[in-house]
Amino acid sequence: MAGLRRRQPALDLVRVQDVGLRRTPDAAILEWAAQHGRVVVSVDKKTLAVDAWDRVARGVPMPGVAILRILLTIGQAIDELEIIALAGNPDDFRDQVIFLPL
Repeated sequence: MAGLRRRQPALDLVRVQDVGLRRTPDAAILEWAAQHGRVVVSVDKKTLAVDAWDRVARGVPMPGVAILRILLTIGQAIDELEIIALAGNPDDFRDQVIFLPL
């Protein structure tokens, strides 16, 4: 996140630990993100993606999830996040789980 902040200081980014959710279950993180209109970024493709799709299936608001593939270098991950942050808008991610790189 520090690298992305250096490249794009105007981006509004928060980490789960910044908002007191460090050891919080995925479902609660997704609920917090929905309440605050935040897209969640993670490397957790197993449980987070499942919880996100569960929200969508139940018709519960879900601003979106971006899953970074662990094979990405830090530089590649920053590149991918920069692209989606600058090229997209929040509605592009609503009710979606995307895997980066696209």
